[in-house]
Amino acid sequence: MADDVMTKTTGIARHGAARLPSVEIDSFNIELKDEDGFLGDRASKGAFRKILERWRKPLRKSGKDPFGDEDSETISKKVLDAILVGDDTEASAVVHSAIEEFAQELAHVTRRFLRTKAWTKTECIVVGGGFRDSRLGELAIARTEIILKDEGFGVGLEPIRYHPDDAGLIGALHLAPSWIFEAHDSILAVDIGGTNIRCGVVETSWKKAQDLSKASVWKSELWRHADDEPTREGAVKRLAKMLKGLIEEADAEGLRLAPFIGIACPGVINEDGSIVKGAQNLPGNWESSKFNLPASLVEAIPMIGDHDTAVLMHNDGVVQGLSEVPFMQDFERWGVLTIGTGLGNARFTNRRKENGRKEKDDKAEDKKSDDKKAAKKKKD
Repeated sequence: MADDVMTKTTGIARHGAARLPSVEIDSFNIELKDEDGFLGDRASKGAFRKILERWRKPLRKSGKDPFGDEDSETISKKVLDAILVGDDTEASAVVHSAIEEFAQELAHVTRRFLRTKAWTKTECIVVGGGFRDSRLGELAIARTEIILKDEGFGVGLEPIRYHPDDAGLIGALHLAPSWIFEAHDSILAVDIGGTNIRCGVVETSWKKAQDLSKASVWKSELWRHADDEPTREGAVKRLAKMLKGLIEEADAEGLRLAPFIGIACPGVINEDGSIVKGAQNLPGNWESSKFNLPASLVEAIPMIGDHDTAVLMHNDGVVQGLSEVPFMQDFERWGVLTIGTGLGNARFTNRRKENGRKEKDDKAEDKKSDDKKAAKKKKD
């Protein structure tokens, strides 16, 4: 039975694969270090909060802290965004100062990535993660790009197009083989994080755009597992229940749901779906050799519709980056950085499949040439 489960689980492709339908994954989850530890910790969500706290200290000593007694960790992004455009110039100056310092840190970290062999010749970097979903995040990204360009780096930086919550689900479409989209209009996707697990039904809109640029999240469900502190088995059971509920809703709506579940998960993923490292923030020991999430889900949901369930899992930074595939076709090499609890990272090389602009442009040029030849022949 175990062999059958593994066959269903890995039959479409390999988990954590370096080659996907649209891209080659040159690297992901690189853990660069400096004298202070992991480099990514200097450009994380927590790092920004520490920087904000430092800029508040001088004002706090003089009794003029515009944020009062509220902890820097708990001030919402919405509040900080409002301060940026508000009338309190001192509070705005504090936030702008924190953004500038964070941008310098992000530029330093990005510089180090660009100097690695895996990231050489990167043309564009997409920045995702929860920090991006704010005005202060967008300003930090734009400022980082200016810093790098001033230093002679020709790479562009831009915020991820989809809301980060949606990007982590939509990217799962690019794990699936293209034949799935011809007979189905939606898939199940899972985005697992250290605090939350999000499940969703992603509509492909393949008939409107075969490059999946029109894809969207039809419905999603969020479980904040950090509040419940479940066991690993309890987390898997809850995840399976969430997916089964979405299957029922999709069926009731008349969606043609593919027998496929794409999973974004922290860490380094083995070909068999086990997790090598990087899952320390998940409930229980997910790095155990006796645990395999894809196999567990196939066992819990053996069929979707009339077909055997196939599950494919990859690193969460990779999957979030994959949501940008349709929009990165003007570049050959591009990367993603996700600013969250840590700094996720992945670098891609486009495979220039037929959903890429380059091949479409080539076909258009060929058609123009053929039309010209036909017209000339008719004239002669």
